[in-house]
Amino acid sequence: MDTTMRDAHQSLLATRVRTRDLKKSAPFVAKNFSQFFSLENWGGATFDVALRFLHECPWDRLSELREIIPNIPFQMLLRGANAVGYSNYPDNVIDGFCQMAVDHGMDIFRIFDSLNYLPNMKVGINAVGKANGVISAAVCYTGDVADKSRTKYNLDYYTKIVDELVKMGIHILSIKDMAGLLKPQATKILIDAIRQKHPDLPIHLHTHDTAGTGVANYLAAFEAGADIVDVAVDSVSGMTSQPTMGGVVAALQNTKYSTGIDLEKVNEYSAFWEQTRLLYAPFECTTTMKSGNADVYKNEIPGGQYTNLQFQAFSLGLGSQFENVKKSYIEANQVLGDIIKVTPSSKVVGDLAQFMVQNNLTAKEVRERGDELSFPSSVVEFMQGQLGQPHGGFPEPLRTQILKGKKRIDGRPGADTEQLDFDKIEAELRKKFGDDIIRKCDVMSYVMFPKVLEEYIDFKKQYGPVELYPTRVFFVGPDLNEMLDIEIERGKVLHIVVLAISDLMLATGEREVFFQVNGQLRSMKVKDKAAIKDHKVQPKADKNNKNQIGKLKFDYDSTCFD
Repeated sequence: MDTTMRDAHQSLLATRVRTRDLKKSAPFVAKNFSQFFSLENWGGATFDVALRFLHECPWDRLSELREIIPNIPFQMLLRGANAVGYSNYPDNVIDGFCQMAVDHGMDIFRIFDSLNYLPNMKVGINAVGKANGVISAAVCYTGDVADKSRTKYNLDYYTKIVDELVKMGIHILSIKDMAGLLKPQATKILIDAIRQKHPDLPIHLHTHDTAGTGVANYLAAFEAGADIVDVAVDSVSGMTSQPTMGGVVAALQNTKYSTGIDLEKVNEYSAFWEQTRLLYAPFECTTTMKSGNADVYKNEIPGGQYTNLQFQAFSLGLGSQFENVKKSYIEANQVLGDIIKVTPSSKVVGDLAQFMVQNNLTAKEVRERGDELSFPSSVVEFMQGQLGQPHGGFPEPLRTQILKGKKRIDGRPGADTEQLDFDKIEAELRKKFGDDIIRKCDVMSYVMFPKVLEEYIDFKKQYGPVELYPTRVFFVGPDLNEMLDIEIERGKVLHIVVLAISDLMLATGEREVFFQVNGQLRSMKVKDKAAIKDHKVQPKADKNNKNQIGKLKFDYDSTCFD
């Protein structure tokens, strides 16, 4: 499977790759890589980021890619009972989401739970089954099954989970090695054990190449009986991304596992992304991360979290202490009971690690002072049971100390949540934004991310379809006197030239931008966000917010006061 369109850029480029650039590579992929098992191009963080930062509709991304690539199955990442969000949703939301995804072109759903909590996974498995999607159930891997001294997540633990998933009627078993912790010997042991018990079950291995052992693991996996592995095209592979596509294809040539994929076409595909990656320089993981690192076997930080955690450390003023953050990550994990770490449970560990570094706390001090410390909200929610039940239970007495009497959830979170009324939500959104704007898919996006969807609609109403701008212009803006050719529909092109920018208007924090559209002079006022940081600007009241007070203007006939 090719992860270039999802996990690769989520791991290396902060998930910022735009639909525009994905569509540019899509015809080449459709023409040359029909042998791919699937393309992973949706789910995970892409849904949230598309709306929040790229001002794009993720549903449009899916349907547009399906139109260009009709001949390769699409695959997405589904967080069990959380879908693509970070909350617990009623079952009818997960059912509706999966059906809508299938209707927009999705085929295979990789369903996982951050704690391998089977009741959460069952919600997603049932929903995908109802939607007639392909059920790929993922077992999240941590620990080291080759190390007999590590008994919590041993071989027996994993094979029992697989047995239960098979009983649920899954189509594919996926091993999700989200931190790249597998080593060749452990890979052989794990996959061979599953293959011996389930000879006809398709086995799909996913890993990250943080330590640089990814290709070696895949060779071991094929020898042990794996059927499918995840790769990213060379120029967006390696480090916290997936192992290199070209490397795996070349390593399997002239063996019984030969892929039949043309290595020259892989090189062409890689060349496109090598150039495209330059457009995303502001989000490059290589700004702070220069190479892979085998210390992942100690800290167990997932590939998708590593660079984000590093960025957060810099933003909190802890950049020079990132090594301490990684060490605290190890301690935080043990404090929490040695849990499986992948979104959203990995955030719990990361938040606690940064909390410990910021407050100069050791693991011993956290345990001793649990009743007096004010823990991050994610830690409190985890201890309540809002993510589900971890293998081995919660650590006591720390859990009791952290909760301080707060409600505990002992079963599946969301099991007793009332079903959502989609028609009611749609009516409310149409009333607020207009019938011509709200679609069924917008309602589902609102259910996942209410505030983000509203901000997306407001932005689009104000600025229009910014997804039409070239990527460099979208992120950093146009140069003065640069001609932009924006095709708003087939055969209809706007020629835009920015001519001049005024001095800062101190009262409003704005600058006036003068530009031409198809030769006609226009101007508009734009907030200078950089300048606003240095100048106090009084914002206008939001007329839709009843809690804000603005200056009232009255039109009256003075005779009424006589």
